[in-house]
Amino acid sequence: MTLSDRQRAVAYQAASLLLGYPDAGLLGTLPVLRRALEGLPVEVGEPLQRLCDHLAAGSPTALAADYVATFDLQRRCCPYLTYYVYGDTRKRGMALLAFKRAYRGAGLELADDELPDHLAVLLEFAAAGDPPGAHLAAADALLREHRTGLELLRLALADAGSVYHHAVDAVCRTLPALPAGDRETVLALAREGPPAEDVGLDPYREAFAPPEYMGGRPAGAQHAGGAR
Repeated sequence: MTLSDRQRAVAYQAASLLLGYPDAGLLGTLPVLRRALEGLPVEVGEPLQRLCDHLAAGSPTALAADYVATFDLQRRCCPYLTYYVYGDTRKRGMALLAFKRAYRGAGLELADDELPDHLAVLLEFAAAGDPPGAHLAAADALLREHRTGLELLRLALADAGSVYHHAVDAVCRTLPALPAGDRETVLALAREGPPAEDVGLDPYREAFAPPEYMGGRPAGAQHAGGAR
């Protein structure tokens, strides 16, 4: 399936928003998102429309409780992509620096309460720029490098019966299929879980989160949640 840069930017921006906390601001944008998704191929647009439908039909209280239960209380559904391969280890710290450098190279900074590998933040970065999709090449490199983590998140959400798997599924459909070797890695990580280490991440936190805004909006306001 081939998408134009504009279509990919629309898909990534929609997925980024839909993976955010379902507050009044997000729920109020659903009509606009629905119209934007009409221009996407059905393979990508339909899963995102399903998530829109779910959010539009739910009560704010129930939606908020489901979001917290999914991303805050289940480590298997962690939206931080480097966690799946590196856990909380020194190697994860170095992987996070690659995200930070990509954002900074495009002139963007994160809010001081957000790590750079949150899927919604990466998708927002991919969709940002003028023209739309100007950052797609840099975002693509990160998405492909952490395709294993993305696939593990998709599988975890699907196994949990979470409607949020539609957003991750749509993103996966914009990328090449996993090679056989990567599929084996996904299965192994799913069985064993990420590596554990009690030290190594904290010294990087200040560097990961400069006190600025990304794209003119605090990233952490929409994209809080999940194990870090």
